[in-house]
Amino acid sequence: MLSLEQLRHLATRTDTKIVQLVLDGLGGLPNETGRSELEAARTPNLDELARRALCGLADPVAPGITPGSGPGHLAIFGYDPLVWEIGRGVLEALGIGFELQPGDVAARGNFVTLDGAGVIVDRRAGRIPTERCVELCARLQAEIREIEGVEVLIRPVKEHRFALILRGEGLGDGLEDTDPQRVGLKPKPVHARDQASERTARVVRQFLDRAFELLADQRPANGVTLRGFSRRPDIPSMTDVFRLTPAAIATYPMYRGLARLVGMQIIETPPEEDLSALADRLRENFERYDYFYVHVKKTDSCGEDGDFEGKVRVLERVDEILIPAILALRPDVVAITGDHSTPSVLRGHSWHPVPYLLYAKPLQSDDVTEFSERAFMRGGLGRFRLVEGLPQLLAHAQKLLKYGA
Repeated sequence: MLSLEQLRHLATRTDTKIVQLVLDGLGGLPNETGRSELEAARTPNLDELARRALCGLADPVAPGITPGSGPGHLAIFGYDPLVWEIGRGVLEALGIGFELQPGDVAARGNFVTLDGAGVIVDRRAGRIPTERCVELCARLQAEIREIEGVEVLIRPVKEHRFALILRGEGLGDGLEDTDPQRVGLKPKPVHARDQASERTARVVRQFLDRAFELLADQRPANGVTLRGFSRRPDIPSMTDVFRLTPAAIATYPMYRGLARLVGMQIIETPPEEDLSALADRLRENFERYDYFYVHVKKTDSCGEDGDFEGKVRVLERVDEILIPAILALRPDVVAITGDHSTPSVLRGHSWHPVPYLLYAKPLQSDDVTEFSERAFMRGGLGRFRLVEGLPQLLAHAQKLLKYGA
């Protein structure tokens, strides 16, 4: 793939419109019925679009690698996740509009449920309501404001998620996660990966000790885990590199944070994901921008909860509401994909490639007749790295100049 600098020299502004619909955790696997969620869902609009499009499978990072949401989205936006590493903490903080200062270290926090032995039995504390998250963060913040001269900032995000920001001199972000990423284990101890982060590790240990004390009588959120310790990177914007005027329509804070990081304008949505509202925001702003990132989270949430039928219902609602709304606007290019696969049978992210659909005019379509993982194995796009998708969208939108003489 060409470097960002090479793409910068080829990119050109045009009036054409690109809509990229990202169904978080899109890919799935067959359950006992022998069908994946996509194969079980009734999706006549997606199937018809697949018949008129080019289809394939994309690896968000590389074959066999299970990606986080951050790397998957960076690839969708055209940034190689093997080159650009961005921690989850930065994304959570930016997603709620928190202005990170140089030197700040941010981490993504989860309220969790612990049993009497301190073992995690629910990594998301039953997905507590956001209002409860706000109350718990206020309780922690009132009691933990400073540790060893380091300012401690605790901000609610959504449901069980919060952001922890440490502000002070001499902080490093080379810390291991305390989240073991599965139930049945205790939170992991805090370890620094380098000498520059030893002070930060010491501060985090004291924060966690105090937090567990303050939450001991709270159920189901009687503990916390932390992951994605990071500082804000210096990443070029999509406007600078790709000459786009990009906008993001996403409900969940972390994805707004990702979009803000690469220079997108954030279009406000209702606090709870509403597909009709997403369609309305796209329609209302369609003339103002030339690239739209539209994000649906609940496909992933259902996959993580092991809710096969729930994921099927979300896919059917996307087909019923979002696909007709997008096509009615007649964008020049439409892409539909996911940032990673979240099969319900695995209850988590997986290493499987994600379906990728590219629709444009003119376009030589392939022989795919339905929107599913198995069908897309036969698609004309083949199997490719997800980061290679955006240049194809730019090319079909006539936004890339000829390379060489």
